[in-house]
Parts: sequence; structure tokens; C-alpha cells
Amino acid sequence: MSRRNLFTSESVTEGHPDKVCDQISDTILDALLAQDSQSRVAAEVVVNTGMVVITGEITTKANVNYVKLVRQKIAEIGYNDADNGFSATSCSVLVALDEQSPDIAQGVNTAQETREQTSDELFDKVGAGDQGIMFGFACNETPEFMPLPISLSHRIARRLAVVRKTKLLPYLRPDGKTQVTVIYENGRPVGIDTILISTQHDAVIGDITDELAVQAKIKQDLWGAVVEPVFGDLEIKPDSETRFLVNPTGKFVVGGPQGDAGLTGRKIIVDTYGGYSRHGGGAFSGKDPTKVDRSAAYACRYVAKNIVAAGLAEKCEVQLSYAIGVARPTSIFVETFGTGKVSDDILLEIIKENFELRPAGIIHTLNLKNLPNERGGRFYQDVAAYGHFGRDDLDLPWEKTDKAEILKAAATNLQLTAVV
Repeated sequence: MSRRNLFTSESVTEGHPDKVCDQISDTILDALLAQDSQSRVAAEVVVNTGMVVITGEITTKANVNYVKLVRQKIAEIGYNDADNGFSATSCSVLVALDEQSPDIAQGVNTAQETREQTSDELFDKVGAGDQGIMFGFACNETPEFMPLPISLSHRIARRLAVVRKTKLLPYLRPDGKTQVTVIYENGRPVGIDTILISTQHDAVIGDITDELAVQAKIKQDLWGAVVEPVFGDLEIKPDSETRFLVNPTGKFVVGGPQGDAGLTGRKIIVDTYGGYSRHGGGAFSGKDPTKVDRSAAYACRYVAKNIVAAGLAEKCEVQLSYAIGVARPTSIFVETFGTGKVSDDILLEIIKENFELRPAGIIHTLNLKNLPNERGGRFYQDVAAYGHFGRDDLDLPWEKTDKAEILKAAATNLQLTAVV
């Protein structure tokens, strides 16, 4: 019997208050790593009407102007008009930072394996910056190996930013949210049930002042300028049965930090797989790579994507867990949801043999400390909006499929060995 179901994911634009915080946190991280690759960073940001607060723990030799960084990033996002309740030039910026706890630092600087002299390997010298669980996921629903609902939600959110910044739709403001509901049959996407766009806008559009007329204008414009281009190169498209909802409250004039307070790390499902896969709970933004919440989540994605790219599974989820101050993962788990071409036990052996999953090894493999310096002083801030995974607009090391052929050969060898 065929099974038909709906699945929904959401995204937000770079002007959403939580995403403003994520981008400021990662702008700070970029600036510090560019000057001092050994910086320990846990930068948290809060925004509200006319105010930005930077807090957290930072230990670094770098010297940066935090206030200047904040104002530059806010202006880049598009908040430049104080009349709209939040502006790069007029907001107050409060800096309240501490140094990293020495209790944490000692476990990161010298891992348990080194302290207890159980290993002298290079990658055993750096311990995980915290305990925790991390997940990575990949599937073959899209060319970027992402679930279709979150891929479409991000595409629409990014397109909203393009039409705003190029002034194709000049009445749009920075804040916005998108949501796409995909129809699945027997686990495969077959159609689009609902598209939802909530976007901040000017109260008056040209000479249109009536609220109903304004909303009708926005809906018409968004379909032509945003939705149609997003679906232009896709086989699955909206049809006459697809619902298209725009600003369902009736208007969205007050937005951004004026409409809602923002906080770093509150959009972890938007950052990952749109709820399609499990999530470890740790946020990414503002954290240097010794924090496994970030680096190990990237490593999990790298592993899962290469397994799917190798044709060893149609869907793959990888979990890692760590203890603070310990280099080696406390567990590795792989799940292919019945889609594996080899057993999950064989995949686990392949992962252990072909991927370095100690924090220092992940940092080395993916070059996570040096990326900002190699890319003009910015890297992490560019993934702080529109998702950390499946970004075909960015060259991300954890999105490479350079291990696919190696994994395919390893799987063949293990299967032959098992038969013998």
C-alpha cells in the first residue's frame, strides 16, 4: 500500500533578529581567527529595539573593534534606517565579554589521552571543548544531498534577499521567514502542498495605501519575482493545488529587532536539516572549532554526505558523542533507514577507518581554523544565514564528496572479505 504524507521545513532571512545575532557572533569569530587562529571563542549576541549586547567568553591575542564589526554587519544585512526601529548607525552596542574558563581550557589544551599518557598521537593532544551529541545527515532528494523541504525554504529565503538588495522589490525590508510543505509518496517527494512567505515591507507601496491592496500587490510580486525563479530549474513545481500564503496576519511592517528580540543559537533547525533529521541540540554560531557542537556536526555531515554520494545509501544519519577534555569520540552511530546498500555495521567500520573524528583531526581535515584568513577575513559569517549545509553558493569543506570513491572501494572490499 502506498503511503502519502506531508513534511514541512522553514527558513528565515538574514534580517530575522535571531539570524542577525548569529551573523554578528560569527563575524566576531572570523575577525578573531583571522588574527589569531588559536582563539577560543564563544560569542553570544542579543538584539532588541535599538540595542546590541555582546557577551560570552573569548580568549585571544587578536585585537578587534567589536563595535565597528557589529555596525558593519548590521549595515550589510540592511538595517540602515532608524525610523524602522533598528539601524547600524544609531543602535547602542554593549560589550560584556569574559575569558574562557581555565577549567575548560586545560582539557582542550591537553586531552585526557595525553594527560594520562595513554597516547602520544598528535590528534590525541587536543580534547573536546565540551560534552555533547552531534548529528549529520544526507539524502539523495536534491543535487546537494539535502532534504527537499529545507532546500526549497532556503532557496526562497535567499531569493527574498536578492530581490530586496537589488531593489527588484524595493519595498521589502530585511526581516522574513519562509516555509515549504512537500508532498511525499512512499518516501519520495512528488509535489508542493504549501508555500508560505512572511516578509517585512513598507507600509505604503508606491501610491498604494490600502492594506488589502498592499498585500495583494506583495503576493503577486513575490510569486513572479521569488517563487517562479526558485522553481524554474526543478522537476517538482507548484501546481494549481498548491497553497500560496503571504503575510497571513495581514501585514508585516514592524519587524527585525524592533518586532522581536534576537539571540544567538535559536535557529538550530533552520541551520541544519529543517527537522528532517535529528539534532544534537548545540548551536553553531559564535563558537570556534574546538567546540564540537560546531566542528563535529560539520564532520558528521561530511561523513553522511560522502556515504550517500558513494551510493552506499539513499539516506544516512551519523551521530558522534564526546566528553569534555577527551579527544576520541565516546560513540559513533550510523543509520541508513533501510536504504543502505551494505549493512550499517559495515558502514561503521568504513567510517572508523576512513574519517578522522577527534577534534584536532576534524579541524585539520576541514582546515577550520584557517578558513577566515584564507578567504579575506570572512568565512563563518557567510554560513550563519541560509543554512550551514547544502550550500551550493559557497565552497564549504564539509560539503566535499572527495571520499566517495574511497568509501565505495572500502565497502566492496569488506563485503568480499565477509563472503570469504
